[in-house]
Amino acid sequence: MARVAIVLIDQFADWEGAQLAASARADLGDHVRWLSPGGHAVRSMGGLSARVDGAVEDFEPAHADALVFIGSPLWQTEESPVLTPTARMAADAGLIIGGICGATLQLARAGLLNQRSHTSNSLAFLRQYAAGYHGEAHYRDVPQAVSDGRVITASGLAPSTFAGEILKILHPDKLDYVNQDLAQFAREHVGRA
Repeated sequence: MARVAIVLIDQFADWEGAQLAASARADLGDHVRWLSPGGHAVRSMGGLSARVDGAVEDFEPAHADALVFIGSPLWQTEESPVLTPTARMAADAGLIIGGICGATLQLARAGLLNQRSHTSNSLAFLRQYAAGYHGEAHYRDVPQAVSDGRVITASGLAPSTFAGEILKILHPDKLDYVNQDLAQFAREHVGRA
Protein backbone atom coordinates (compact mmCIF):
# COMPACT_ATOMS: atom_id res chain seq x y z
CA MET A 1 0.00 0.00 0.00
CA ALA A 2 1.37 3.38 -1.02
CA ARG A 3 0.64 6.67 0.75
CA VAL A 4 -0.35 9.61 -1.44
CA ALA A 5 -0.81 13.17 -0.17
CA ILE A 6 -2.69 15.46 -2.55
CA VAL A 7 -2.60 19.24 -2.07
CA LEU A 8 -5.61 21.34 -3.04
CA ILE A 9 -5.90 25.12 -2.93
CA ASP A 10 -8.95 27.27 -3.61
CA GLN A 11 -10.29 27.09 -7.15
CA PHE A 12 -8.59 23.72 -7.68
CA ALA A 13 -9.24 21.99 -11.00
CA ASP A 14 -11.84 19.30 -10.27
CA TRP A 15 -10.57 16.83 -12.89
CA GLU A 16 -6.82 16.95 -12.27
CA GLY A 17 -6.53 14.75 -9.19
CA ALA A 18 -9.68 12.67 -9.54
CA GLN A 19 -8.31 9.78 -11.60
CA LEU A 20 -5.14 9.55 -9.54
CA ALA A 21 -7.02 9.45 -6.23
CA ALA A 22 -9.69 7.02 -7.42
CA SER A 23 -7.26 4.61 -9.06
CA ALA A 24 -4.83 4.74 -6.14
CA ARG A 25 -7.46 4.29 -3.44
CA ALA A 26 -10.15 2.10 -4.99
CA ASP A 27 -8.10 -0.01 -7.40
CA LEU A 28 -4.69 -0.27 -5.75
CA GLY A 29 -5.60 0.01 -2.06
CA ASP A 30 -3.44 3.05 -1.42
CA HIS A 31 -3.96 5.49 1.43
CA VAL A 32 -4.90 8.91 -0.03
CA ARG A 33 -4.85 12.04 2.12
CA TRP A 34 -6.09 15.45 0.99
CA LEU A 35 -4.32 18.55 2.32
CA SER A 36 -4.85 22.29 1.96
CA PRO A 37 -3.27 25.46 3.32
CA GLY A 38 -4.33 25.69 6.95
CA GLY A 39 -6.38 22.51 6.59
CA HIS A 40 -9.34 24.63 5.53
CA ALA A 41 -12.10 23.49 3.19
CA VAL A 42 -11.47 24.62 -0.39
CA ARG A 43 -13.81 25.19 -3.33
CA SER A 44 -13.09 23.83 -6.79
CA MET A 45 -13.38 25.63 -10.11
CA GLY A 46 -16.66 23.79 -10.59
CA GLY A 47 -18.01 24.90 -7.21
CA LEU A 48 -17.43 21.69 -5.25
CA SER A 49 -16.64 22.33 -1.60
CA ALA A 50 -13.97 19.90 -0.40
CA ARG A 51 -13.21 19.21 3.24
CA VAL A 52 -9.62 17.99 3.57
CA ASP A 53 -7.81 15.67 5.97
CA GLY A 54 -5.23 18.14 7.22
CA ALA A 55 -2.99 21.15 6.73
CA VAL A 56 -0.20 21.02 4.17
CA GLU A 57 1.93 22.96 6.67
CA ASP A 58 1.85 19.87 8.93
CA PHE A 59 2.97 17.53 6.14
CA GLU A 60 5.78 15.17 7.11
CA PRO A 61 7.62 13.22 4.39
CA ALA A 62 7.90 10.19 6.67
CA HIS A 63 4.13 9.72 6.35
CA ALA A 64 3.90 9.68 2.53
CA ASP A 65 5.39 8.18 -0.59
CA ALA A 66 4.13 10.90 -2.92
CA LEU A 67 3.21 14.57 -2.63
CA VAL A 68 1.02 15.83 -5.46
CA PHE A 69 0.02 19.45 -6.15
CA ILE A 70 -3.21 20.04 -8.09
CA GLY A 71 -3.71 23.01 -10.40
CA SER A 72 -5.67 26.17 -9.69
CA PRO A 73 -5.67 29.63 -11.26
CA LEU A 74 -4.55 30.93 -7.85
CA TRP A 75 -1.06 29.50 -8.46
CA GLN A 76 -0.67 32.37 -10.98
CA THR A 77 -1.51 35.13 -8.51
CA GLU A 78 -0.04 36.85 -5.48
CA GLU A 79 -2.61 34.88 -3.43
CA SER A 80 -0.70 31.69 -4.26
CA PRO A 81 0.32 29.86 -1.09
CA VAL A 82 4.06 29.65 -0.48
CA LEU A 83 4.69 25.91 -0.29
CA THR A 84 8.23 25.89 -1.62
CA PRO A 85 9.74 24.59 1.65
CA THR A 86 7.25 21.70 1.69
CA ALA A 87 8.01 20.76 -1.92
CA ARG A 88 11.77 20.88 -1.34
CA MET A 89 11.51 18.91 1.90
CA ALA A 90 9.52 16.18 0.13
CA ALA A 91 11.97 16.08 -2.79
CA ASP A 92 14.96 15.95 -0.44
CA ALA A 93 13.31 13.01 1.34
CA GLY A 94 13.06 11.12 -1.97
CA LEU A 95 9.29 11.28 -2.32
CA ILE A 96 7.54 11.31 -5.66
CA ILE A 97 6.60 14.92 -6.39
CA GLY A 98 3.83 15.73 -8.87
CA GLY A 99 2.55 19.00 -10.24
CA ILE A 100 -0.19 19.42 -12.82
CA CYS A 101 -1.33 22.54 -14.67
CA GLY A 102 -0.87 25.67 -12.53
CA ALA A 103 0.74 23.59 -9.78
CA THR A 104 3.78 23.09 -12.01
CA LEU A 105 4.53 26.68 -11.00
CA GLN A 106 4.99 25.47 -7.42
CA LEU A 107 7.56 22.91 -8.55
CA ALA A 108 9.32 25.50 -10.71
CA ARG A 109 9.44 28.02 -7.85
CA ALA A 110 10.97 25.33 -5.65
CA GLY A 111 13.74 24.84 -8.23
CA LEU A 112 12.68 21.25 -8.91
CA LEU A 113 12.41 21.74 -12.69
CA ASN A 114 15.68 23.51 -13.39
CA GLN A 115 17.64 20.30 -14.05
CA ARG A 116 14.86 17.83 -14.97
CA SER A 117 12.75 17.11 -18.02
CA HIS A 118 9.30 18.55 -17.44
CA THR A 119 6.21 20.03 -19.03
CA SER A 120 3.46 22.44 -18.06
CA ASN A 121 0.70 24.43 -19.73
CA SER A 122 3.44 26.07 -21.82
CA LEU A 123 7.01 27.29 -21.52
CA ALA A 124 5.75 30.89 -21.61
CA PHE A 125 3.46 30.06 -18.66
CA LEU A 126 6.43 28.93 -16.53
CA ARG A 127 8.55 31.92 -17.57
CA GLN A 128 5.77 34.38 -16.74
CA TYR A 129 4.61 33.04 -13.39
CA ALA A 130 7.54 31.17 -11.81
CA ALA A 131 10.20 33.50 -10.44
CA GLY A 132 13.56 31.77 -10.37
CA TYR A 133 12.68 29.25 -13.09
CA HIS A 134 15.74 28.35 -15.19
CA GLY A 135 14.73 25.01 -16.70
CA GLU A 136 13.98 26.10 -20.26
CA ALA A 137 16.48 23.64 -21.74
CA HIS A 138 14.62 20.75 -20.08
CA TYR A 139 11.10 21.80 -21.06
CA ARG A 140 9.18 19.27 -23.20
CA ASP A 141 6.28 20.59 -25.30
CA VAL A 142 4.25 17.38 -25.29
CA PRO A 143 0.56 16.62 -24.58
CA GLN A 144 1.22 13.89 -22.01
CA ALA A 145 2.78 13.96 -18.55
CA VAL A 146 6.57 13.98 -18.26
CA SER A 147 8.42 11.97 -15.66
CA ASP A 148 12.06 12.55 -14.76
CA GLY A 149 13.20 10.49 -11.84
CA ARG A 150 10.64 11.03 -9.12
CA VAL A 151 9.28 14.35 -10.44
CA ILE A 152 6.16 14.23 -12.62
CA THR A 153 4.62 17.21 -14.42
CA ALA A 154 1.66 17.64 -16.75
CA SER A 155 -0.49 20.26 -18.38
CA GLY A 156 -4.04 20.58 -17.15
CA LEU A 157 -5.16 18.53 -20.14
CA ALA A 158 -3.23 15.40 -19.18
CA PRO A 159 -4.72 14.08 -15.91
CA SER A 160 -4.73 10.46 -17.15
CA THR A 161 -1.05 10.24 -18.05
CA PHE A 162 -0.24 12.29 -14.92
CA ALA A 163 -2.00 9.69 -12.78
CA GLY A 164 -0.37 6.89 -14.75
CA GLU A 165 3.18 8.17 -14.34
CA ILE A 166 2.74 8.57 -10.59
CA LEU A 167 1.15 5.14 -10.20
CA LYS A 168 3.88 3.48 -12.28
CA ILE A 169 6.52 4.71 -9.85
CA LEU A 170 4.43 3.85 -6.78
CA HIS A 171 3.54 0.39 -8.11
CA PRO A 172 6.28 -0.93 -10.43
CA ASP A 173 4.85 -4.42 -9.87
CA LYS A 174 1.47 -3.36 -11.32
CA LEU A 175 2.54 -1.83 -14.62
CA ASP A 176 0.12 -4.02 -16.58
CA TYR A 177 -2.82 -2.67 -14.59
CA VAL A 178 -1.67 0.97 -14.90
CA ASN A 179 -1.01 0.68 -18.65
CA GLN A 180 -4.38 -1.01 -19.20
CA ASP A 181 -6.12 1.72 -17.20
CA LEU A 182 -4.40 4.42 -19.26
CA ALA A 183 -5.29 2.67 -22.51
CA GLN A 184 -8.96 2.58 -21.53
CA PHE A 185 -9.02 6.31 -20.82
CA ALA A 186 -7.17 7.03 -24.08
CA ARG A 187 -9.67 5.13 -26.21
CA GLU A 188 -11.96 8.13 -26.58
CA HIS A 189 -9.18 9.98 -28.40
CA VAL A 190 -8.28 7.26 -30.91
CA GLY A 191 -8.98 8.38 -34.46
CA ARG A 192 -9.81 11.97 -33.49
CA ALA A 193 -7.98 14.88 -34.98
